[in-house]
Amino acid sequence: MLTALAVIFVLAYAAIALEHPIRINKAASALVGAGLLWTVYAVSLGDPPTIGAQLGESVMATAQIIFFLMGAMTIVEVVDAHNGFDVVTRRIRTARLSTLLWLVGGVTFFLSAILDNLTTTIVMVSLMRKLLARQDDRLFFAGIIIIAANSGGAWSPIGDVTTTMLWIGGQITTLAIITGVFLPSAVSLLVPLAITAFTLRGREVVSRAAGDGEAQADARTTQFERNLMFFLGLGILVAVPVFKTVTHLPPFLGILFGLGIVWLVGDLLHRNKDDVFRARLTLTHALSRIDMSSIVFFIGILLAVATLEHAHILTSLAQWLDRVIGRQDVIVMIIGIASAVVDNVPLVAASMGMYSLEQYPPDHFLWEFLAYCAGTGGSILVIGSAAGVAAMGLEKIHFFWYVRRISGLALAGYLAGAAVYLLEHRLMG
Repeated sequence: MLTALAVIFVLAYAAIALEHPIRINKAASALVGAGLLWTVYAVSLGDPPTIGAQLGESVMATAQIIFFLMGAMTIVEVVDAHNGFDVVTRRIRTARLSTLLWLVGGVTFFLSAILDNLTTTIVMVSLMRKLLARQDDRLFFAGIIIIAANSGGAWSPIGDVTTTMLWIGGQITTLAIITGVFLPSAVSLLVPLAITAFTLRGREVVSRAAGDGEAQADARTTQFERNLMFFLGLGILVAVPVFKTVTHLPPFLGILFGLGIVWLVGDLLHRNKDDVFRARLTLTHALSRIDMSSIVFFIGILLAVATLEHAHILTSLAQWLDRVIGRQDVIVMIIGIASAVVDNVPLVAASMGMYSLEQYPPDHFLWEFLAYCAGTGGSILVIGSAAGVAAMGLEKIHFFWYVRRISGLALAGYLAGAAVYLLEHRLMG
């Protein structure tokens, strides 16, 4: 049974990693893998009560993550429908490319910690398409945005799917992940940002004139509506960790509570408007715009990994890695680099199953360093993160162009940040 489970998971994992070459959506591979794994496990074990209890436990853990992600993604879509991000992006103006690069990198870094790295990447890359006329400039900026978004998401419990998984799973707490990983994450951005800004020094911004489409988009909402929904949405996202700390209730309940507030405010705000105009701004419309393919993928991969956890395959793998490599920091750094090749969600999910909270309590070195490495390691290749894939689609970034121009910068930042975290941990424990 164990061999069959391992083979099925490896094949499903390979299909996920090769999503683009084989042209099969990774959500389909994850769901088929999860179905096969649970079927083989159930038939081999032959104990329906135990299987039912284990599956119920896995579904409950998966549902908490899915509910949280759906709520957060919907709030972000509502803010975007109201052009709320213009509150930030309209203020990014400068005549020098190097200065603009620092501004964009900084805004992306902090915005991705509040939203998520995927949404932030889409917002910032779309802004660069409006500001910069030269494609070469836009490509470099897109590369930095990918690095900044992944670095920003790594130190926030709501900034990256993997960090959110660790937070909801109880492996990390809000204050500890912020204080422990913020500096390494900042360094992982500052190193490539400084190198790129140096190469762009002295160059002027070649702007693209605003078109009629942008003016029409701005006319959909008033400045008051944009500001209200932007600050309300971001305020609710930031308040969720506080909600969890104060009430000790799971984060998904906080985000659903906040979603209800956004829905209520939106309906009150637009209740006297024409139905056709209002339809584009409602939360119902936002629900139709969230990335359900990614949601379904998360469901499949988390249920697939849960099978290996219940079969004790992941525990055996952790023991083997400890015997062969022997150093946790090296193991976690390898996981981070591997996340540049394959999706970091199953890697982190597998790691959560490999190591128990009894042996490695919340905020242990292992969990914090894993949050950093899995979050920032995906920047090394353009296909290594959701942010990279999104930017790749928006700006038509070629894989080998990214390898030649950005991968070295991202790797340098990744290693520098890892060194800072290890030094920080050694000095302060």
